[in-house]
Amino acid sequence: MREFQVRLQSVQDIQRFVSLSTARPFPVVIRDAYNRVNGKSFMEMFCLDFNQPLRVVVQCSEEELGALRRDAERFLVK
Repeated sequence: MREFQVRLQSVQDIQRFVSLSTARPFPVVIRDAYNRVNGKSFMEMFCLDFNQPLRVVVQCSEEELGALRRDAERFLVK
């Protein structure tokens, strides 16, 4: 299991992130302090608190993680 943090600030950000997630063959889970949702589900994403950074949890290879992080660069919390 690998993790990183993102910040999504608009509906367009959510839509872009879901698109990035659905292009992956592995599960993408997004967590806030209280909820855990499928990162490939646009509707489920709206259960999250977007006022704080979100944790992205994936089960993938290091190479797949690197590719996802590169594609999601604009959303990464540094």
